[in-house]
Amino acid sequence: MQRDGTLDARGLMCPMPIVQLARRVKEMKTGQVLELLADDIGAKEDVPAWCSRTGNELVGTEEEGKILKFYIKMK
Repeated sequence: MQRDGTLDARGLMCPMPIVQLARRVKEMKTGQVLELLADDIGAKEDVPAWCSRTGNELVGTEEEGKILKFYIKMK
């Protein structure tokens, strides 16, 4: 998937992937896509919920072994 940046949150436990995500989106422009890498199982629920709350769009997810990949389009 096309992306404009990657945030590697592997090894971070809840709520740190979301905290790091909230910081990173401030650096992104409207329409850009950020890839978030996480291995905390809680991210499966946390990332979609965060997107819903903030108005950013979750445009894709992938799983590669224990690695979760989320693609988030900035509002």
